[in-house]
Amino acid sequence: MDVCHGAWIPANDSDFNNHGQFIFWVETPAQPRSKIKEGIHPNHLSKDTALGDFLTSALALNKATLLALQPKPATFHATLPTHEEQPLPSMEMAQLTGEYPPDKYTWHTWAINGKAIGKPLLFLRELQFIASTKQPGFRLGNDLLFWMQYAQQLRNVIRQHQFLPVMKCHQPAGKKARLSIDTGWSPVGSLYERGLQEFAAAMPGICTTVSSQAPTQASPPNQPDGWEPVALLRHFSEQQLEELVASTSITKQVLQQLGDSWLLDAAGYTVSGIRKMLGADSGLTAEQWQQWYAWQRGIVGQTQDAGFVLGLRLHPADSGPNTEWWLGFFVESSHDPSLKMELSEWWALSSARQKQWQQQFGPQFERNLLVSMGHAARMCPLLWQGMESPQPTGLSLDLQTAYEFLKNDAAVLESAGFTIALPSWWTPQGRKRARIRIKASGKSAPSQAKDSGTGYFSLPSLVQYQYELSVGGETVTAQEWQALVNAKTPLVQFRGEWMELDSAQMEQLLALWQQQEQDRGAATISDLLKQIAEADDHTTEFVFDEVLDDLLGRLQQQRGIELLDNPAGLQGQLRAYQKQGLSWLAAQEALGLNPCLADDMGLGKTIQVIALLLHERNQLTPEQQASLPPTLLIAPTSVLSNWQKEMEKFAPQLRSLIHHGSDRPDKPKPFKEGTAAHDVVITSFTIARKDSALLKQQHWQRIVVDEAQNIKNPKSAQAKAIYALDAPHRIAMTGTPIENRLMDMWSLFHFLNPGYLGNATQFKRAYETPIQREGDAQRSSQLQRLIQPFILRRLKTDKSIIDDLPDKVEQKVYCNLTKEQASLYQAVVDDVQQQLEDADGIQRKGLILSTLMKLKQICNHPAQFLQDGSAFTETRSHKLARLSEMVEEALDEADSLLLFTQFTEVGSQLEKLLREKHTCPVYYLHGGTSRQHREQMIGSFQDPDTPAGIFILSLKAGGVGITLTRANHVFHFDRWWNPAVENQATDRAYRIGQQKTVFAHKMVTLGTLEERIDKMLTDKQALADSIIGTDENWLTEMDNAAFRQLIQLNRSTIMEA
Repeated sequence: MDVCHGAWIPANDSDFNNHGQFIFWVETPAQPRSKIKEGIHPNHLSKDTALGDFLTSALALNKATLLALQPKPATFHATLPTHEEQPLPSMEMAQLTGEYPPDKYTWHTWAINGKAIGKPLLFLRELQFIASTKQPGFRLGNDLLFWMQYAQQLRNVIRQHQFLPVMKCHQPAGKKARLSIDTGWSPVGSLYERGLQEFAAAMPGICTTVSSQAPTQASPPNQPDGWEPVALLRHFSEQQLEELVASTSITKQVLQQLGDSWLLDAAGYTVSGIRKMLGADSGLTAEQWQQWYAWQRGIVGQTQDAGFVLGLRLHPADSGPNTEWWLGFFVESSHDPSLKMELSEWWALSSARQKQWQQQFGPQFERNLLVSMGHAARMCPLLWQGMESPQPTGLSLDLQTAYEFLKNDAAVLESAGFTIALPSWWTPQGRKRARIRIKASGKSAPSQAKDSGTGYFSLPSLVQYQYELSVGGETVTAQEWQALVNAKTPLVQFRGEWMELDSAQMEQLLALWQQQEQDRGAATISDLLKQIAEADDHTTEFVFDEVLDDLLGRLQQQRGIELLDNPAGLQGQLRAYQKQGLSWLAAQEALGLNPCLADDMGLGKTIQVIALLLHERNQLTPEQQASLPPTLLIAPTSVLSNWQKEMEKFAPQLRSLIHHGSDRPDKPKPFKEGTAAHDVVITSFTIARKDSALLKQQHWQRIVVDEAQNIKNPKSAQAKAIYALDAPHRIAMTGTPIENRLMDMWSLFHFLNPGYLGNATQFKRAYETPIQREGDAQRSSQLQRLIQPFILRRLKTDKSIIDDLPDKVEQKVYCNLTKEQASLYQAVVDDVQQQLEDADGIQRKGLILSTLMKLKQICNHPAQFLQDGSAFTETRSHKLARLSEMVEEALDEADSLLLFTQFTEVGSQLEKLLREKHTCPVYYLHGGTSRQHREQMIGSFQDPDTPAGIFILSLKAGGVGITLTRANHVFHFDRWWNPAVENQATDRAYRIGQQKTVFAHKMVTLGTLEERIDKMLTDKQALADSIIGTDENWLTEMDNAAFRQLIQLNRSTIMEA
C-alpha cells in the first residue's frame, strides 16, 4: 500500500515574495538496494506515467477535475532522516511495514518526483472529499493531511471575506537597485492570525525541510534548515488567495469603477482593461506604499491602543411625523467597557471634567478620536457626513440608508473592532419575524384503539396540523399580513415596534398558508420530525399540544422515557442503561418509527433486542402470540450461531431458526411452514440476497439488521434485496459511528425510513456535497437534527454507563466453520480414528496432542494448517472474519486492544493483515522479539499521545510480566484451554492503572473440539489448576471413546462463506 504526500514549496527567491507550487508525491514500500540511484529517493513513484495513473485510478479524479488542476511533472528536494544510505519511511509507511526508527540517523537531501498541482485548494478539497466518502487503497501522510486541514481553515477565512488588497515592498540586492513594490492580496483578521499560530505549532517537520533546488553544500547537514512555519503558511495563503482573485472574472463596470487606482493592478488588470503579464511592474512609489501601509494598519486594528474604542449607536425613528433615524457616536474605555460616553456629552463637558475623563480614555483623546473616526469612515463612507462638524456627534439617516447600515456596514465595522449598539428588535433574541405558525396536536391511529393500552400503545402516532400566520409570535389575519406586504419597505412598524420585512418571502409564505389551509390531513410522527428538522426558523414556528410537546422532548433528548423493567422470561438482568435502550426501542415502535441502536461494542445491543422481542410477546394474549409473524434477523455469516446461542441463553422460550446452508428450504411452502413454527428467523446478508424472492413473500413482524454497515452501498444487490423486504417494524444495529460517511448513513435510513432523507441524488445535493466538500456547518446541524431522534448511541466513556458496568466483562464469541475448514477438520478426524486404536503409551499421548494442534489450526484458518502459503483471507475463516469486524468496531470507538494467539505464524499473518487494513499502529510481540524492541513497542502503545492501536502477542511471550493498560479490549483468537493462563493474559490490561472497563472476548468455533472443551471448562470452573495443569496434557488422559466424542464434527454448524 502506498502513502500520499504533499509539499508547498516557494520558489528559491531570497525575498520570499515569489510564486510557489504544491507538489503531490507518492511514497512506496522499500525497494531492493540494487535499485537505488544516488541522491534520488528510492521509495516513491518516480515515473510521470505512474503518477498520472495514480491520479486517475487510485484517486479516481475525472477528466474535468484533472483539466482544472493542471498537474505537471515536477522535481523537488527534501531533507529527510537517513539510515544506512536509505531515507527512513514516513510514520504512515512504518505503520504499514512494522519498521521502527533506529536510535541514530543522519540527515540527507533526496530528490523526489511528483506532480505540481495548478489549483491546490481545489485539489486538497477533492482529496478531503475522497477520504471522507470512500475507503481508498492508499494512506494519507500527515504532511498531506496537514495541508488539507489548513486549506479548509483558509477557505473559511476567505468565505467570511476577511482579506484585503496589499502592497508588498522589498529592496533587491545591489546599490543601484530600485525599490520594488508589487500588489497582491492577503487574508487579515483575528481568525486568520490565530489560525496561523495554531497550525504553525502543529506543522509536521517534513513540511518545512523541502526546497525547489538541491543544496549547495557537499556534506549532509547535522540539522536541516527549513522554512519558518508561520512564514510558509502566509506565503501559501497569499498565493492561493491571489490565484482565486486572478481566476475571478471582473465586469467592465467594476473595472471602470477602479479607474487607474492601484487596485486595478491588484486585481490583475492593466489600465486598458486587459490581463497584466506575470511579474509586470506595478509602477507604485514608496510614498504610495506608506499611505497604503497606514490605511492597512488601521483597517486590521493594528493601531496603538488609544485607551478607548469608538462606538456607533443606531436610534430608530419614532412613530410620529419624524421619519429620521439617528446614528450617534460614543466611546467606551478599552480597559473598562462599562465606562461609556456619548460624544454629544463629551463636547458639553467643561475642560476640567474632560481632563478627568482623559485618564480613562488616554492622552490626546480628541486627536485619536478623529483618527479612529477616519478609519471607520474608510470602511463605511456615510460616516464622513457625521465628521463635517468640528464637534461630531452623529448623523441623520433616512429609512433606506438605516436599513443598509443594519444589513451591511454594522457587521463590517464590528469585525474591525468598533463597538456597534443596535436596537433590541434587530438582535437575534429580540427580532420579530413573520412566520407560518404550525399548531400540531397528537392523536392515536385507528389501529391503536383496539390495543390494550399496556406498554406504549397509548402514545400518539399521528399528528393533526393547524396553520396560522404570525408576526413576532402574535397571530395575524390574512388582511394584516397583506397590508405589511403592501408597505414595500424593508423596515416597517408593526404594533408599535420596528421589524424587518422581506416582501417576496412574505408573499411566498402567504401562498403556502393558503395551500396548507386546504389540506388538513393527518401526518405521522416521522413526518413531523422531518418537518421540524428541515424548517427554517426565520419563516416557520411550531406550537405543540402538551402530549406532543412532552413526547418530542423525550424523543429528541432520548431521556425521560418511562423505563420498562426486565421482561418476564428473560434469563438475565438488564443493566440500567439496557433498560433505557429497551424502553426507547419499544417507544419508537409504538410511534411507528424505525430506530437504529448504535451503542458501543460490549454494551449489549443483542440482549436489548432480545428483551424487546420478549416484551412484545408479553403484551399479547396467547391467541395474539400465536398469530404474531416471526421477526427476520439479518446478520453477517460469522455471527448467525452467536445470535442463536444468545437467544438460547437469555430467552429459551423464543424459537429461533437459522436459514442458511445448502439444505435450507428454497420453495415457498416448506419455507412458510418452517418459519411459522418459529419466532425468529436468522439469516445472513448473502442469503438475504440469494433468497430475496422467497423472503419477500413472507410477512414479517420486523426486520432486524445487525452490523448494518453491511448495507452501506445502496446500489449493491444485497442492500436492494433488504430494502425490498416488508414489515411494520425495522431495526438497525451497528457499533460503528454512522455519521462519518454520509452516504452510508443515507443507505441506513433508506432501509429504516424510506424517503425520510429523500432519494440518493437529493441527499447528495442537499447534504453530502455541502457538508463533506464545503464544510457547511448549517447543513450539518440540520442533518443532525433530522437523524438524532432515530439513533441511540451510548459510549463506554459515558459516566452513567461507566457507573453501571463491572470492571471486567467476559464474552464468548461463537463462530462457525466454513466448508473448507469443515472438510479439512473431518479429514483429520477420520485419519486419527484408526491410528488411535493402534497407539498406546507415549505414542498415543503424542498422537492426541498433535491431533489437537491440527484441529486448532484448522479452526483458526485453513492456511495455518496447510502451510502452503495460500491466502490468509477472511472468506476462508469465519473466526478471522468475526475478529476483523470486532477489531474495526473497537478502533472506530478509539479503543486500543490486545490480541493473543499461541501460534507465531498466525501472529505474523494477523500483523500483516491488520497493518494493511487499518491506519493505526500495529505491534507484534513474540518469543523472537529483542528486549529493546519489546520496550519500544510497550512504551509506544502505552503513550497516551499515540493513536489507539493493536497489540498482537504470543501467549507465552506476552502472557505475563508486562503492563498494557492502554487496552480495554482483549481478544483470545485461539484458546489455551486453561482458564488461569488465559486470565493472566487478560490481566495485561485488567490491572492497576486501568481506568476503563475491560472487555475480554474469547473466540469459540462451534461444532468442534473448541466448543466442547470450552463447555467442559465452564462446567468445571472450580476445578483446581493443579488438576487441569498449565497446558493440554490433561486432555491426553481421556479414553479413546471420550476423545472421539471430543473431536467429533457437528456438521449442522457448518456455514458457507
